Amino acid sequence: MKLKTIELTNFRNYHTNKIEFGDGLNVIEGKNAQGKTNLVEAVYFCAVGKSFRATREKEVINWQSDIAKIKMTLEKEVGKKIIEIYFAKNQKKTIKIDGIPIKKIGELLGEVNAVFFAPDELKLIKDSPEDRRRFMDVSLSQTYKDYFYTLSKYNKILQSRNKCLKSYIDENALKQMLSIYNVQMASECLKIKKYRQKFVEKLTPYAKMVHEYLTNKKETLNLSYIGIEEETAEDIIKALNNNFEKDMHLGYTSFGIHRDDIKVTVNDIDVRAFGSQGQQRTSALSMKLAELEIIKQDTNAVPILILDDVLSELDDQRKMRLLKFCTKAQTLLTCTEFKFDIPCKKLIISDGNLVN
Repeated sequence: MKLKTIELTNFRNYHTNKIEFGDGLNVIEGKNAQGKTNLVEAVYFCAVGKSFRATREKEVINWQSDIAKIKMTLEKEVGKKIIEIYFAKNQKKTIKIDGIPIKKIGELLGEVNAVFFAPDELKLIKDSPEDRRRFMDVSLSQTYKDYFYTLSKYNKILQSRNKCLKSYIDENALKQMLSIYNVQMASECLKIKKYRQKFVEKLTPYAKMVHEYLTNKKETLNLSYIGIEEETAEDIIKALNNNFEKDMHLGYTSFGIHRDDIKVTVNDIDVRAFGSQGQQRTSALSMKLAELEIIKQDTNAVPILILDDVLSELDDQRKMRLLKFCTKAQTLLTCTEFKFDIPCKKLIISDGNLVN
């Protein structure tokens, strides 16, 4: 799979632009606030159906317009694939694949796979378990549509269960209602747990290998999945029932796969709690680059690697090692200046325009 072109119309600070990409390393260079991140955001949008930074999708529409459009052309083994996303201020976005509108985001997932990393992704290590769950969910959803639909179903059940806990009047009636949700949750819990466990098991050796490469074998990374211990639906239902009093007091569900986490250690030290910022950054990058290998293994296609302003955060040795790694995939790398003697296609961006 190769990204060939992307056409942007009124997307962020781009008005009407068509940009062609090379098969290997694509360096997107320009001063700050010129539109480099906007360009890779559009690519990511076509992969997962949402932005990695916009809280409201309508934010991507140029302030001088009421509509915006992304058109991506891919080259796949089966031939050319075209993905189009339309935005309008007064209606929901519309997505088309080869000219045919889709009704659900799940139909888009897997058409183009992408792995994204930026300095902000340090939250993968530093912040709450929610960020590490999101990492698993985005990766698994791109690879397995069944996972995406199972997770969506679980989240709807969880939302309904929490709504009951917040608005209950009669305790017996609440118990009866929750017993229905508990059975529904148990089945989805087990499916999601198996996917996540396997994902971390497969990710760990790759992440360890990449981390040793980036640190010149000075550090050893290890990952471990932290989730529910229950192995059967009956055990999960029992655990949910045992937490009834606690949940009723808290007003939300305190047990389930929505509490999962990944423990990250470097040289056997919890890097989230005790690691330096450099260790945390390299650990997050290692996990992301390992994700590239996992998706490749599961789909037989190399995903697009998107690295947004990453070089500014690394020392010279790690920069060179990262750039050598980039030869394994079609890579979009944004930076303010690129002075490395490495084969690449350079795209100079200025004020939302390609100038070279």
